[in-house]
Amino acid sequence: MAAQRIEIVAEMVAAVLQVGVGEGDPVAAGQEVVLLESMKMEIPVLAEHGGTVAEIKVAPGDVVQEGDVLVVLHP
Repeated sequence: MAAQRIEIVAEMVAAVLQVGVGEGDPVAAGQEVVLLESMKMEIPVLAEHGGTVAEIKVAPGDVVQEGDVLVVLHP
């Protein structure tokens, strides 16, 4: 049986300004995990569900596409 995962994805094409969590960190629902920038606007990406950070898929300076996985949580 595969472990459950919660994927936090980009909702638009943007540049990653900041990653606000590290692997192993606890995350609460509503917590900002990544800060994106698109068209000179900062867009916080919030966790919809709480969990523990299992994997960070991006770094500051990366450009992400709509639907790209940013952070993976374990419930």
